Amino acid sequence: MSGQMQAAVVTKPDAVWEMQTRPIPEAAPGQILVRVHACGICGTDLWMAQNKLSYRQFPLVLGHEGVGEVVAVGAGVTTRAVGDRVGMPMVQKGCGRCEFCREEHPKSFVTAANCAAPILTGVTVDGAHADYIAVDAAGTVRLPDGISYEDAAPTLCAGFTVWAALRRADLKPNARVTVVGIGGLGHLAIQYAKAAGYHVTAITHSPDKQQIARELGADLVVPDGTALRDAGGADLIMHTASHHGVVNDAMAGLKPWGKVVMMGIAFDDMFVPALSLVSNSHQIIGSAHNGYEYLEEALGYVARGEVKPRIEVFTKDNVAEAYDRVVSGDVRFKAVVTY
Repeated sequence: MSGQMQAAVVTKPDAVWEMQTRPIPEAAPGQILVRVHACGICGTDLWMAQNKLSYRQFPLVLGHEGVGEVVAVGAGVTTRAVGDRVGMPMVQKGCGRCEFCREEHPKSFVTAANCAAPILTGVTVDGAHADYIAVDAAGTVRLPDGISYEDAAPTLCAGFTVWAALRRADLKPNARVTVVGIGGLGHLAIQYAKAAGYHVTAITHSPDKQQIARELGADLVVPDGTALRDAGGADLIMHTASHHGVVNDAMAGLKPWGKVVMMGIAFDDMFVPALSLVSNSHQIIGSAHNGYEYLEEALGYVARGEVKPRIEVFTKDNVAEAYDRVVSGDVRFKAVVTY
């Protein structure tokens, strides 16, 4: 397919996102060309736009929460067909040659800190904040029936992240799960944990967020770790906050043999209470994404209506406003841009 498209381009650090005209990419062998319908704005997008995370030089086209329709397939592609509805999460593929890749880990564990030269959508290569994107066919997932593009987009990263964390925690039935941070990740963590059958507690000081947490399905809302302990404690603390201090406090309510799964990326230091960690056999687990089978599960919950992302939708003509509102905190949960 030849012609021109529009893409949201970040020309330099902290610049306004602007729509620019670019050639429509071609699907190389092993790739598919996708007509993008929607793409979420993730916290990683903000940090890259602000040059806090630097993987390549500006200008950038960001976006790893993209969804759309396949309009062309490259040579050798048999797993995707024109008309398929697909999602394009961050990981496309690893380099295949570095020490990490030679250990043959599942593809979805590849991150910039593991593979020496991964292909990461919207990170190491241009992303899905554009009308079209060419991606490795193996780095996509087919969307289930019954899920809208707008709801699927944030599930590709935010939903995937929290569901993978729950799976990685390997909880027993009837476990008590506590969510710290009621934002883009946290509002989904509450819903996924509840849909999976766990007792869910949310920690927040904000009266407004206390009500929201209950609306999302939390069985209990407490202000801090002491109150969490007094209310029965937690087998798992899901760290979705943008700073670590609240998790340090929440660990006062972590039960013996309990776990903390960290998925919220923050730039402050985390101080672990060493005596409590050792004497209570606590575990702290870092978790980004997991195997794509878990992404399929995460999408399934949304498709069945058991989890509902709370989103604000912007057209591509308003992408600069969407970015600015996410940066300022005016978007409470997730911003999704349609193309």
